[in-house]
Amino acid sequence: MTFLAEKNLSPRRLDIYLNEKFSEWSRSHIQKLISDGLITVDGAQVKASFKITGGEEILIKETDAAEVEYLPENLPLDILYEDADLIVVNKARGMTVHPAETVKSGTLVNALLYHCKDLSGINGVKRPGIVHRLDKDTSGVMVVAKNDAAHLSLAAQIKDKIAARTYLAIVHGVLKDNAGIISGAIGRDKVDRKKMAITPDGKPAVTEFKVLERFENFTYVECKLQTGRTHQIRVHMTAIGHPLLGDTKYTARKNFFDIKGQALHSHTLNLIHPTTKEQMNFTAPLPDDMENILKSLRG
Repeated sequence: MTFLAEKNLSPRRLDIYLNEKFSEWSRSHIQKLISDGLITVDGAQVKASFKITGGEEILIKETDAAEVEYLPENLPLDILYEDADLIVVNKARGMTVHPAETVKSGTLVNALLYHCKDLSGINGVKRPGIVHRLDKDTSGVMVVAKNDAAHLSLAAQIKDKIAARTYLAIVHGVLKDNAGIISGAIGRDKVDRKKMAITPDGKPAVTEFKVLERFENFTYVECKLQTGRTHQIRVHMTAIGHPLLGDTKYTARKNFFDIKGQALHSHTLNLIHPTTKEQMNFTAPLPDDMENILKSLRG
């Protein structure tokens, strides 16, 4: 797998940069790949401490140690749309998008491989067809590419903000403003490397929010992403004092409702079809767990 580091990055160690980009790989695993010469920068072998500043060509050689075995599995798959170029699915909460070191089965990719033998190879065997991701405990609409041309088109639309995404969330506390914009660069948490945080050397991140409904101790909100950073909505809402209900990674507040994971749902995805150039709009209905919480709060 070869890719270019984003331009104009704040200088950071190679192992830290790759850990941010491929969060399913541990930093120690990445360091071993570097020391074994399986990761090069601009064609040269470097140390884990090598500083990435942006624009470098990074090669990660495919190895058994770096990969996990992908096997087709007959798993439930909620398909919203499918044609020769793409599949749009409603991912269930609790389903990991693709296998990794600690998760080798039961993922969305395992299900896709059973349903569809032809998926984009842009991301190699680790992420066949995966254009963008959702956290394991975030439900909702995702697009998957069936071929490389579709993958490149969809990835460009997401990068250039042509593809628009909206999320629905239930957060702790009562938001005073009806709408607002949260801006804060997001990077790996300096203390807990499994978490993200607003950091001075992070990547720019902007989230728009709109209040849909207020309750005594919670708020139902719609969020729109201007950028697509890891855990962006979770980090930004926590930063303004309103962490997501059920998000045990970013808040210690108790959850008295029946939901396993954060109350966050990818609700809509709008994009241009990579072949027909038709404007397409997809909606994943709110899952039962969030619907039940809202009914309880309204009651």
